[in-house]
Amino acid sequence: MAVINANAEAEALNDKLAGLDLAGRLSLVAGLGGRVVFTTSLGIEDQVITAEIGTHRLPIDIATLETGRLFAETLALIEETEAQYDIHIQRFTPEKADIEAYAAKYGLNGFYESVEARHACCGVRKLKPLARALEGATIWITGLRRGQSANRAETPFAEYDAERHLLKVNPLADWDLEAIKAFVSENGVPVNPLHSRGYPSIGCEPCTRAIKPGEPERAGRWWWEQDETRECGLHVAEEASAIAAR
Repeated sequence: MAVINANAEAEALNDKLAGLDLAGRLSLVAGLGGRVVFTTSLGIEDQVITAEIGTHRLPIDIATLETGRLFAETLALIEETEAQYDIHIQRFTPEKADIEAYAAKYGLNGFYESVEARHACCGVRKLKPLARALEGATIWITGLRRGQSANRAETPFAEYDAERHLLKVNPLADWDLEAIKAFVSENGVPVNPLHSRGYPSIGCEPCTRAIKPGEPERAGRWWWEQDETRECGLHVAEEASAIAAR
């Protein structure tokens, strides 16, 4: 797919998705052809997307990155969600050799010591498994929302991911947290109990804390770092390319 044509296709899709509700957005994307993959972290917004996929039996593959450091509550929610919607969520785990190599260089919890070490850990536990999850995909669906952080404030409904050579679709881009919570309540969507304990954004257990009153939704992620735009690299091209090159 030529980059110019791909960007034009993404812009056209972005305009179409803007006028649809969530079910309509997902149905449109599912019907575009090719392999469509939704990667879920089991967070509340991702659970909304999973509920719509399962309820409407859409031909969208659902995958999660089982990093080896997830909360027990997150792991339990995977099975609960599969049972409620009669779906299969494919788990992608890090390679044992990569974990051992990381631990030898940085220490198992070396991510606390430097941004480089933290990015390397995300690379091993998330970016490499993501690459396997997206093999053969033409469209990648995510739960990104503009309200999650300043770094995501301009999130479009559709964009071309030049690093991975596919269309990336963010069907909840314009949803706020109150709309998410209302959908969950009205539709009986199972959610992580950690949300009610002050964790609006949930990642790996060693890297996630509850937020304080007034803090942004993602303030509890990698809280020891000072960069307010911090990300793991899944949704930031520069970090993705840098980590993949190591």
